[in-house]
Amino acid sequence: MSPSTPPWNFSAGPAALPAEVLAQAQQELTDWRGTGVSVMEVSHRGADFMAMAEEAEQDLRALLPVPASHAVLFLQGGATQHFAQLAMNLAAPGERADYVLTGHWSQKAAREAGHHVRVRVAGSSEDRGFRGLPERIEVDPQASYLHFTPNETIHGVEFHAWPDAGAVPLVADMSSDILSRPVDVARFGMIYAGAQKNIGPSGLVLVIIDRELLHRAGQPMADIFRYARHAEQQSMLNTPNTWGWYLAGLTFKWLLRQGGLDAMGERNRAKANALYAAIDASAGFYHNDIDTDARSRMNVPFRLHDPSLDPLFLDEATGAGLMALKGHRAVGGMRASIYNAMPMEGVQALIAFMGDFARRHG
Repeated sequence: MSPSTPPWNFSAGPAALPAEVLAQAQQELTDWRGTGVSVMEVSHRGADFMAMAEEAEQDLRALLPVPASHAVLFLQGGATQHFAQLAMNLAAPGERADYVLTGHWSQKAAREAGHHVRVRVAGSSEDRGFRGLPERIEVDPQASYLHFTPNETIHGVEFHAWPDAGAVPLVADMSSDILSRPVDVARFGMIYAGAQKNIGPSGLVLVIIDRELLHRAGQPMADIFRYARHAEQQSMLNTPNTWGWYLAGLTFKWLLRQGGLDAMGERNRAKANALYAAIDASAGFYHNDIDTDARSRMNVPFRLHDPSLDPLFLDEATGAGLMALKGHRAVGGMRASIYNAMPMEGVQALIAFMGDFARRHG
């Protein structure tokens, strides 16, 4: 890597942020909007921060777009906390909820929800090692909701069309693919997402929820866990993650400047297609085991034909400025996470390195 070449960060999360966003945050770090102090040092109830927060919500509503029927919440705890919290809010004691299992995170969501609701598996691809999507998803019409994970970061499996939940509210953990393509938000009862992949820094979680669901009694819980209370207080029931909210707002504006989610969806599709094509054309030196119709656009796992080459591949990749390519410990191999902030130039640098490595070690 030459001094003028930036490293390409393929981390699965916390992940790369857009360079323009980081540059603006750096410029404003000690003097935000002419206040003379950082955004982290102003009152979250002051006029300046409240205006920024409202602007961020409106930009997000324009991006997706989010209909008036749905509330937007900027909360804390990460998606893992909300595995349990959503069950507490959407299901009364003793009620059932349906879950679709397609990998590590959907399994964990079901397990955590099981402490609060009777979980039923509506579909699963576990019998195939999570190498694709379930053959069938059978929804219980009496279920409180149907939960699925559109994109599994570890296994590299993605839904390219949403499950049909019928009249049952559809709930999605979009932590790793939110804002990567257009979404018909009206089809969902609730969307939630940890920020650290396509929105901003870790510690912030975005919740988009149908206002009708806010009227559900749910389960006995403290107010701090109740989505309706957060909605009543415009996500300021307690002191929010002001830094995360600010960076999310900068990212929303960056996405709007890129042409919105239609343009971002095309870019992400092109990046993923290029990388999968390189893997498939490597004559078996690299391989991806996921069904082609379920391959993720965000997280591309791949293996070398000889696992003994893995340490050398990672060492040389790091030396070439290609960071964080080691696969998750649960599945091994390699993984390239190519979220919104990763440009085609970075993907092309990875493809060139992979080709060179295969020529030298094939």
